[in-house]
Amino acid sequence: MSYRIGFGVDFHQLRKGKDLWIGGIKIEHIKGAHGHSDADVLLHAICDALLGALCMEDIGVHFPDTSGEFKNIESKILLQRTMEMVKEKNYVVVNIDSTICLQEPKLRSYILQMQQVIAPILGITEIDISIKATTTEKMGFVGKGKGLMAYAAVLLNKAG
Repeated sequence: MSYRIGFGVDFHQLRKGKDLWIGGIKIEHIKGAHGHSDADVLLHAICDALLGALCMEDIGVHFPDTSGEFKNIESKILLQRTMEMVKEKNYVVVNIDSTICLQEPKLRSYILQMQQVIAPILGITEIDISIKATTTEKMGFVGKGKGLMAYAAVLLNKAG
């Protein structure tokens, strides 16, 4: 067996007038994440973790924010394209462990929906995807409501 571990992290500013997409789910809030794409920090962190496990650099290399092709793109598409790279290298996802850092809104009620969106893209079940949410106890840019961030760790295994 050939296992590979990857780790990813992503940050985005929060701004009024933007949509808040996390884990492929639109979350109602007065602020949303600002970015070139839909700025989904969780999916971006998972993409980076997958790419890291494959030693294929990061999301910015494969989907640069200088390219019009990726302007306002749904991050679910970026995750699908990243999974194509995983499959090309003959790996499968074993599991994901992730954490979203956001002062508000509370995310607990959205986690199952996020798992249901992510699982089919990765070819795994919802129980193979851990999504945790935490605040930063009002400290730093997250705690002050200026931004959000996500961390993700993935385990890949050689297919077959």
